[in-house]
Amino acid sequence: MHLLLDTAFAAAWLAAIFCPLEWALPARAGQRRLRRDLAVDAVFFAGQYLVWAALAIAVLAWIADGLADVRALAAVRDAFTGLPLALQALAAIVLGDFAMYWGHRLQHRSDLLWRFHSVHHTSETLDWVAAHREHPLDGLYTQALMNLPAILLGLSIEAVLGLVAFRSIWAILIHANVRLPLGPFALLLGSPQLHHWHHAKGRDVGNYGNLAPWLDVLFGTHFMPPRPPDSIGLAEPSPRGYVALLLSPFRITRRARLPASCAADTCR
Repeated sequence: MHLLLDTAFAAAWLAAIFCPLEWALPARAGQRRLRRDLAVDAVFFAGQYLVWAALAIAVLAWIADGLADVRALAAVRDAFTGLPLALQALAAIVLGDFAMYWGHRLQHRSDLLWRFHSVHHTSETLDWVAAHREHPLDGLYTQALMNLPAILLGLSIEAVLGLVAFRSIWAILIHANVRLPLGPFALLLGSPQLHHWHHAKGRDVGNYGNLAPWLDVLFGTHFMPPRPPDSIGLAEPSPRGYVALLLSPFRITRRARLPASCAADTCR
């Protein structure tokens, strides 16, 4: 019962924040609020809060316990914990962003990881609810990789969960149907305008640094046209139901064979 109440409270306060933003500053003014697949994304939201978040926390705690007594990390942790808390948080965020940038690029390059990550990209409409469309195994991969630097540096599990909460709010923001120009901070912090292009049709559009677009600039994957993308989602058909989307990465599919005279990079 407490978990249900907590989930309802989370939905209420997120709606209280993001619904007025989407109404007042829409990126797509004509986008329907009661859109197709809203119910599916609401189930993803409920699944995250009722089941999968607890699993992610348990996995992070298990990783932290497993690394707690690694002697090779002792000197690094002693030096790190001697820094002011603000510097510890900044270092953990920057290192986590760096790890997640490359992890996110790998999700789009690796066929195995893409099977799970593509579930997130099946959304054809982006708003704050659609941000929660994520396969639980893809979510575990993301949380483990993004928070591994903080765990290695010896941050407490409570501090790590604080970083998780911060990143989660920002992840919801960048998926929201909000036009929010960040001005001089646009290369420092991710924005909805930038991340919506990441969801444009195509597996390798760019913009992999959800929180840190400067990494995309640094590694040549920053892509920011002045207008929103014409279409969102996957080029190929995908399941529409919650259970079907959870099962879709496990389907056996036959890949089309390339002609023998054709290089893989030129015949897609």
